[in-house]
Amino acid sequence: MSEEILAPLAGTIIAVNIEIGIEVEEDEEIFVIEAMKMETPVFCPCGGKVKGINVKKGDKVEEDDILAVIED
Repeated sequence: MSEEILAPLAGTIIAVNIEIGIEVEEDEEIFVIEAMKMETPVFCPCGGKVKGINVKKGDKVEEDDILAVIED
């Protein structure tokens, strides 16, 4: 089963802390989004293997954009 990681708000990706194929833990910080000069971490809601990453540092995202896919 796969879980999509969605952007919690619109902003700019300033950190991507994962790579395709690595194992991540539940509640691990995987992205940081900057909006209105405030940084918001995005945490992984589940453990598993990173199957896909849809953004890179510097990308602008909208709320609910799919940032990554985690496979358990």
